[in-house]
This record gives sequence, structure tokens and C-alpha cells, in this order.
Amino acid sequence: MSISMLKTRLHRTTRHALTLIELLIVITILLALGALIAVNFLGIGDQATIDLQKAQLDRIQSALKVYRANMGAYPTEEEGLTVLWDKSAIEDDSDASRWAGPYLEDPPKDYWGNDIVYQRPSQILDTEDESVYDLVCFGPDGEQDTEDDITNHDRKKNEDGDFETGSEFSGPGDIGGR
Repeated sequence: MSISMLKTRLHRTTRHALTLIELLIVITILLALGALIAVNFLGIGDQATIDLQKAQLDRIQSALKVYRANMGAYPTEEEGLTVLWDKSAIEDDSDASRWAGPYLEDPPKDYWGNDIVYQRPSQILDTEDESVYDLVCFGPDGEQDTEDDITNHDRKKNEDGDFETGSEFSGPGDIGGR
């Protein structure tokens, strides 16, 4: 191999540094990918918090079921959820002897720091049935009666946002009509 061929071969294999424009294009692409990934992860975090909130409402419903089994009825709206951890909140002193709580450790707050609202009879479902109640969390925006509100009735809604009839959730009481 001659020296001129060797120089030509070496010259072809040497790398050139990136130009400023190429570097800016690479940085722009990386920033765009990073932004897409960040947006997707933030969306997953919001959904996880909503799922945790729904699970908390399920735990409160379980506490209400045990309370009803002991006391014979759900708490009145005036007693609210307070009777689940504070015996002195029971309005009828004759019922106090059946209280076997606390059914919850602390006053429940939603995952955004707001109180959870208890309404009995239900103001969400169209019923006068005293055994149907609402648990309402105002959701991430903290505002009442907005689309992000989370309730114990959410699993009863169809795709249109209307409540199902004849489903396992349409009976009186709480989830599953139990």
C-alpha cells in the first residue's frame, strides 16, 4: 500500500466535529422528547391520585357498613362522618351503647386536603330512600359540582355519565347495593 493511499484512507475515516446547527437540532429533539415524557408521567400521577381517592371512599363505605351493622342505620347527615371516630357525635344517646368504634382513625380528608362530604339521603341519585347516601370529594380543583368531583356512585355511571339502572350498583345503600 502506498503512502498516498494510506493518507486517503485515514482522511476518509476521521470524524468531524458537530456544527453548531447540528448541535442545536439534537438539543431541540432531546428537549421535545423530554417534554413529551414529562407530560405523560404527570398524567399518570394524576390518575394514580384519583384511584387512591376512590379507594379511600371505598374504605369509608366499609366503615359506614360496620357502623350500620352495629347501630341499625347509617349516620344522619347532621352526625355526618364524625360518628365514625367520635362517639359523642351520636345524636340519640340511647343508641350510644351500641357504638363499637372508632370505625375510622381520623377525620377523612381527600388527597387534595379537603373535607369529604357526607349527604344522606342521596342528593346525587334521584331517590328518597334513606339508606342511600353520598360521599363526595371535590377532586383536584377543590370546587363543588364540577366534572372532577369523585363520589361513591362513580362506578354506577355509564359512558354518557348517566347512572345505570338494573346494574349491580343500582340498589339502595352503597356500592353493590349491599
